[in-house]
Amino acid sequence: MTEFSDMPPQNKSNDNRSRSTVKYKFYRTLLNTFALLPLWMLYGISDIVCFILHKVIKYRVKVVRKNLAMAFPEKTEKERIKIERRFYRHLCDIFIETAKLAHISNKEIEKRVQIAGMEHIDHALDNGKSVVVMLGHFGNWEWVTSIALKIRPDAVSCEIYHPLRDKDFDRVMLELRSRFESENIPMARTLRRLLEITRDGKKFVCGFISDQRPLTPVKKYWTDFMGKDTAYLNGGEVIGTKMGAEFVYLEMMPVKRGHYVMTISPLTPLPDGGENPYSRAYLSRLEDSIRRNPSAWLWSHNRWKHSRC
Repeated sequence: MTEFSDMPPQNKSNDNRSRSTVKYKFYRTLLNTFALLPLWMLYGISDIVCFILHKVIKYRVKVVRKNLAMAFPEKTEKERIKIERRFYRHLCDIFIETAKLAHISNKEIEKRVQIAGMEHIDHALDNGKSVVVMLGHFGNWEWVTSIALKIRPDAVSCEIYHPLRDKDFDRVMLELRSRFESENIPMARTLRRLLEITRDGKKFVCGFISDQRPLTPVKKYWTDFMGKDTAYLNGGEVIGTKMGAEFVYLEMMPVKRGHYVMTISPLTPLPDGGENPYSRAYLSRLEDSIRRNPSAWLWSHNRWKHSRC
């Protein structure tokens, strides 16, 4: 009886592992097949998906329009609709460009992503400093990992990520994000892992995407962003300051379809004596990027869901 009673949980565990393996293989096979297509063909697919997503499903259209109205009250409705259309096209392009990471060559990605300002990272490393790279959901943040091709081998290139609920899809995304040998660090392990790197006698160049809405009910910090009172994350600044790192801002500006200019520049803290001067300086720089190319930011995120009490 005892052995029989122990069997169902074991079988259930085995079944779960089996389903997980099948699901992962399905995701990976589908992605690999899709990524084999040339980009010009993938952009044609992107246009079709864009129409369905925007006009048929109307994916988060209300959120996008609310955000655009809050950020650009001075623009006419016609002007905001134009930004909205371009945003959905850009969003769908990000989907196919991310999938293409499964097969894109180093030579091809270097042709499509021009990098300016690497000397600022090299200068920090020369001075024995690690680097916190602050960026937003602007341009193609998934192709930002190609910066690892330019990071010198004595430093660890890494980025912080939030694990997905679907563990099999999360595994696939981690493989894509590691395409250029960049290490992905779960958000909950950020400080521990960066300390490990430092204790091993190495420096890190670590990317923090810091424009999402804080999700936890803990103390929030607020500033003006896009003309709105906005809660923001300060984890990158707290960790970077604790570890004596230098701060840089990374802008991933689209220049034409499938081509970007990644610009790295020193991030100077705001001199006003307020709290979190690097985080607020970063948001100010990001706002400037968004205003120069509004459709390249992630407007479908419900950024201003909460207000200050």
